[in-house]
Amino acid sequence: MKLFKQLLVAPAALGLLAPVAVGATEVNFAGVSDYASVSEGAVSVDQVTSITQFSDVYPTDWAYQALSNLIERYGCVAGYPNGTYRGNRAMTRFEAAALLNACLDRVTEVTDELKRLMKEFEKELAIVKGRVDGLEARVGELEATQFSTTTKLTGQTTFVIGANSYGGSAEVGGEKVADLAAAASGATTFNYDTRLFLDTSFTGKDLLRTMLRAGNFANSAFGGNSDYSGLTTMETAYEEGSPDQINVNRIWYQFPIGSNFTATVGGRVRQDDMLAVWPSAYPSDTVLDFFTYAGAPQTYNLQLGAGAGLWWSDNDFSISVNYVSGNGKNGNPSVIDSNNAFDRDTEDCGGIGTDCASSSGTIQIAYAPDNWGIAAAYNYASGDNGAGIYSGNGTPLANFMSGLGTTNSVGVSAWWTPENAGWFPSISTGWGYNSVDAKNANFRDEDGATGSIGGATSQSWYVGLQWADVFLKGNAAGMAVGQPTFVTSWENDSDYNNGSDFVADGNYAWEWWYMFQVTDNISVTPAIFYLSRPLGANTTGLADSSDETFNNFGGLVKTTFRF
Repeated sequence: MKLFKQLLVAPAALGLLAPVAVGATEVNFAGVSDYASVSEGAVSVDQVTSITQFSDVYPTDWAYQALSNLIERYGCVAGYPNGTYRGNRAMTRFEAAALLNACLDRVTEVTDELKRLMKEFEKELAIVKGRVDGLEARVGELEATQFSTTTKLTGQTTFVIGANSYGGSAEVGGEKVADLAAAASGATTFNYDTRLFLDTSFTGKDLLRTMLRAGNFANSAFGGNSDYSGLTTMETAYEEGSPDQINVNRIWYQFPIGSNFTATVGGRVRQDDMLAVWPSAYPSDTVLDFFTYAGAPQTYNLQLGAGAGLWWSDNDFSISVNYVSGNGKNGNPSVIDSNNAFDRDTEDCGGIGTDCASSSGTIQIAYAPDNWGIAAAYNYASGDNGAGIYSGNGTPLANFMSGLGTTNSVGVSAWWTPENAGWFPSISTGWGYNSVDAKNANFRDEDGATGSIGGATSQSWYVGLQWADVFLKGNAAGMAVGQPTFVTSWENDSDYNNGSDFVADGNYAWEWWYMFQVTDNISVTPAIFYLSRPLGANTTGLADSSDETFNNFGGLVKTTFRF
């Protein structure tokens, strides 16, 4: 009970003692004297400054805390000369009056001191009061005009200025491929991408995310605007939508089930939104899109559409299962099929789990302690309906093969991050293997020759290194090397390509970048990259091992604003 309340109750308590009042001969005058001496400020051996000075008071006593507060805050409690308090002894009215008087004197002293301090700091207190009143008014205004009590808005805007140059000896129809590429994608461009995130929580544990997006990378080499610039597509431009128009890029709801399960469902949800673990520590600032797929673009194909997923996690282990249909919004389940894979009409059909659904199903098993992890994943994708890799993470031939049928793929990835910034970088690596079932798809080449493809295999891999706090705290640097998805063999049941199953489709990709953290919300990242053979087998012919070459070197500066 507060001291003020105790003081109010004291007279009533003294009154209650009247019926059992003792005679004058029973009064403990020594105790009264002790309390009186304390109230007068006299220094006595009986006065205490800590409850531990009482030998007969223990923390288990019901009034221990109240007695401690009276001693330490007000110093108006005294004991007996032998160091005891005798808390179980009955108190006389005289003793109660002496104790009450001593405490009232201390309260008066405190009140006088407070009055003096208030007088001394009167101007400062007035200023503080004015500021508090102003803050209360502003808080009231914000509460009255706030967007939502459950929704938080964050955003990111990215500017990219850069260009590509092309070289090599390869020719097509008497013209150098490098000149054709420069004519299509060689200009210096300035592009932007803006993303707005509306994150809503109704329980504090769930999340409804709506992502709005707009940009203009579609006609830029960094958005894969031509047949020569697919692998120069940046992650910033991936899945951007119609140029200069605001689009709903994502909308999904995520919620826990019990203590170990998390479910996600959405009309426009992406594969990685439904994974318990993203199996890479690279990169903190993205450049080429290929290096953002943990080395296995077909397995982690980031399919976007209608879908649902569930993951379980416990003690750093996790298992994730999800399904996405890229055209799940369409109601026509049928597909016009023919003997030629190129004649399939899948423009308006779709649905979930239909023959025409652009399906991507994924299972991931991961173990991810604090600063390292390993993950393995399996994916099934109906590439003939549009699911799987695209020109930004595979060679033209690999994309062509993926689109002929369904693909079963596996990806294995691992990463490690040092606990403290230093000379040792974080290391991320991954490998992907893909098997395409083309269902004996027929095809025609540009010369009119026909043939049949039974299937194909392809692979991909990467290694990414990243250093934190380079030169200045908050800055970062990184580099990566790898091979975007390339065809390693195919089942060729015709005279096409001289009946060979071998495919010379390899290509190497490198990127180097340094991120300046200008402020907490602004970063500037210059970067360069090199593609040794971005057209893969299309550079010289599927099984041609001639020395003709075609390469791509590029540079850019990316500025990111977060708000």
